[in-house]
Amino acid sequence: MRYGDVLSGDWRHPKRRPVPEVEATGDVVAEDPTSGFCGAVVACDKTTVTLEDRHGRHRVFPLAPSGFLIDGEPVTLVRPTVTPARTATRSASGSTAVPNLRARVARQSRIYVEGVHDAELVERVWGHDLRVEGVAVEYLAGIDDLPAIVEEFDPTPQRRLGVLVDHLVPGSKESRIAATVTSPHVLICGHPFIDVWQAVKPARLGIDAWPSVPHGEPWKEGVIKRLGWSLTPPEAWRRIRSAVDDYTDLEPELLGRVEELIDFVTAPGSE
Repeated sequence: MRYGDVLSGDWRHPKRRPVPEVEATGDVVAEDPTSGFCGAVVACDKTTVTLEDRHGRHRVFPLAPSGFLIDGEPVTLVRPTVTPARTATRSASGSTAVPNLRARVARQSRIYVEGVHDAELVERVWGHDLRVEGVAVEYLAGIDDLPAIVEEFDPTPQRRLGVLVDHLVPGSKESRIAATVTSPHVLICGHPFIDVWQAVKPARLGIDAWPSVPHGEPWKEGVIKRLGWSLTPPEAWRRIRSAVDDYTDLEPELLGRVEELIDFVTAPGSE
């Protein structure tokens, strides 16, 4: 039996998979791997491309071969054959919306929130931004076990953890638990509300203010009773959630904290 010559051909230089070219149109979200800047294409000429991140900040980059990442894979951005007119629209958080968004591959960094309602509200307002940035949000059943949860997550500079806590005020149980977490790669932010329901502006529900509920009485049931709603807590939450269209329907105490967490887990160097 004769065998082929194993030394024939250019065996020293195996074939590399070609880097695909992608037209730099308005529906493309790309990342510069050197700086970590990630954003939607807003302009492209013969030699440069301009990206806009979710804060509206612009950065100009050269159209270098294999110069960008899309979904974690290297690509070469090229000038579109026909430059379509791009209509600037806003997402629910107020950032520039990316039409026909292709979600970025999820980062190792995460944001944890206390409960299902918190997660649903964050998704309703910041869902588009989180997909642009590749940030996953997970909910906890309270934060009593937060130190163990952080230890299990094993945060690092490239694997950051942000935690949104309800009722994070001086002297509260939540503040005492949060103080036990000292990792520099974890950011714990909180709002002053007893429950995330209160982060929705009362006017959106046709009420003057959220009612006060005496200590010791179940808060959600107490609120429903004082508002005169014939609803169960899940039904009441659906009414509250449906009243939120965008960030203007939320109190600034929640808005600022969520934006701070997103910035922390997407900082340059994090994954």
